[in-house]
Amino acid sequence: MPASRPRFPETDVLVTIKNPHRAGYLGHLLSVIGEAGALIGDITTRFIGKDHSFRDVTISVYDAAHLEAVKRAVAEQTTSEILAIKDLVFERHVGGKIHCGRTRDLERLEDLRYIYTPGVARVCTSIANDPALARQYTGIGNSVGIFTNGTRVLGLGDIGPVASMPVMEGKAVLYDQFVGISAVPVLIDAKDPDAFIEAVVRIAPTFGGIHLEDIRTPDCFYIEEALIRRLPQPVMHDDQHGTATVLLAAVLSALRYVGREDDASLVFAQIGLGAAGFGIARLLIEYGFTVLGVDPNPEAQAHLRARGGTIAELDDALARADVVIATTGVVGLIRPEMVRKGQIILSLSNPIPEIFPEEALDAGAAFAADGKSVNNALAFPGLFKAALQVGSPAITPEMKIAAARAISELAQNQELVPSVLHPDVHTKVIEAVTALF
Repeated sequence: MPASRPRFPETDVLVTIKNPHRAGYLGHLLSVIGEAGALIGDITTRFIGKDHSFRDVTISVYDAAHLEAVKRAVAEQTTSEILAIKDLVFERHVGGKIHCGRTRDLERLEDLRYIYTPGVARVCTSIANDPALARQYTGIGNSVGIFTNGTRVLGLGDIGPVASMPVMEGKAVLYDQFVGISAVPVLIDAKDPDAFIEAVVRIAPTFGGIHLEDIRTPDCFYIEEALIRRLPQPVMHDDQHGTATVLLAAVLSALRYVGREDDASLVFAQIGLGAAGFGIARLLIEYGFTVLGVDPNPEAQAHLRARGGTIAELDDALARADVVIATTGVVGLIRPEMVRKGQIILSLSNPIPEIFPEEALDAGAAFAADGKSVNNALAFPGLFKAALQVGSPAITPEMKIAAARAISELAQNQELVPSVLHPDVHTKVIEAVTALF
């Protein structure tokens, strides 16, 4: 398997197939697809006739080249005919994933008079006299602006703000569905951090909260710190603090599973101090843990030292740490012989971690996991909803820690964190955070 590939095919396509309606033909077709290395998912029968059947078969492949190999296998080894292929991810994005909607219906003339002119003028005047009323009488009090310049999108790098829009729309969907926040993506075409900051400051009155997303390091640190100083509403860079909150929840779960949740002497190694790694290290320090940071970048090292962390070399950190967290994207960085008996190993890079959990366990780790379940969406919707409900001007370490504890408490059966679709997780985060006020 190429090093760049995930362990399992993860690109889902829907294949419409015409197949002879004879005993054994469908089984043979599915066997050929499986032997070509694809995973078979749902099968939906669309039509069965005297001679042929038409079915939609969901299959998972690695990439376009793998899909072509599957198509060749079907053509050469079966009498089936592939009629159409749809990429299920692209299908879900057709037309975009969000739209600007309403909370009031316009049905009668009096509705127009109340929600628009002339009645709306009275509300405008009241807000002009007392700007705080905007939180009550407009959507500002339940809104978040998702700001990006597209300089570090997922693992794709600097692809620009427009290409980042599918990610921003996805975040907006999560805000709306999980906690009922109206979130709006705002694409800022500015790589210069100061220009980006000025643009956000000018647009910020539109929103109750400011969510920063997919901004390269070290710009993201400078931008967030400046906006926190200049704006009266909560500001959070999700790649740092959303990740950190969910990772802290995962750490608390892992410590509980190995019986060390009350051990104040624990030493952590944070390998990789990019946006996510630095955010994780910072929150671990704020929680009270000792953190060793590993990163060759002098600026990243200085950031961690300023927050109370210690810089170490990789071998030294692995030798000393009770809990090892890796966010480097470097496949095979942690070799089995580097694992110390009884350690907790969380290798979080996707799609391939620094060491596979089973390798770490075989080498003596007490607990090991990868990053597939560490989803920011467990944290940021509830954090912002709570901040908006209580009118907090900031999202504080205490709020993130409360959220992490709430998330961890719902984890069961050796899972690090619950599913983002857990029916209670977002409510529990909101309750835990608002209880601080």
